Amino acid sequence: MNVNYLFTDKAPKPIGPYSQAVEVGSFVYISGQIPLHHESGDVVGDDVTTQSKVALANLRAILENAGLDFHSLVKTTVFLTDMNNFSKFNEVYQQELSGAAPARSVVEVSALPKSVLVEIEAIAYKCK
Repeated sequence: MNVNYLFTDKAPKPIGPYSQAVEVGSFVYISGQIPLHHESGDVVGDDVTTQSKVALANLRAILENAGLDFHSLVKTTVFLTDMNNFSKFNEVYQQELSGAAPARSVVEVSALPKSVLVEIEAIAYKCK
């Protein structure tokens, strides 16, 4: 089986020893995206609404680089540092995904890299 490591300059560079995404067969596994500016690497926003929009924009850029979109998503996992932000996050998620409805888990964690409020990882399916 062929493994392809995917990178785009339209999403932030990884802040550790990992790929933005890995394509294996018909699946694309996307590393957790946090609200970093794709060029500077700086955290964007200090509220969950802004940070969610940026994290989803980074996820979108990686999907597009793989020839996919949000409708290709089969599973997302969302990490929030405060479950009280769930409703605000959910509003942004629903608006940005434009009708796509992958399976999803949302969990509260004690901390995320760079002290951000949200991180989103995903699995997408690529029709061949």
